[in-house]
Amino acid sequence: MARILIVDDDALVRAGLTTILQSADDLEVVGQAKDGTEVPDAVARHRPDVVLMDIRMPTMDGLAATAALQEMSDPPRVIVLTTFDLDDFVFRALQAGAAGFLLRTLPRSNSLRRCG
Repeated sequence: MARILIVDDDALVRAGLTTILQSADDLEVVGQAKDGTEVPDAVARHRPDVVLMDIRMPTMDGLAATAALQEMSDPPRVIVLTTFDLDDFVFRALQAGAAGFLLRTLPRSNSLRRCG
């Protein structure tokens, strides 16, 4: 079972993603955070395998939070959420250590992009 932490500044998006992901037998949403500043504590507390991270958030964005996670010993994998697959933020997130990205605009079955 993969343990997932959802990070997004929109409570409705967090709730929707939780509902979708919890419907899968092999996924468990173990926690949520509303911006990047909450990510290190949430990761330490919940010990997720994967962090599903919005790139664009106020206070601390997903780029900075992804880079901060890479400083941890044995960090979780990060999948960033974005609207555009050619977005400069996606490339910067991958450079910061994200494992891939998930497009918000495509049907669920076609939206996961793996990198590396």
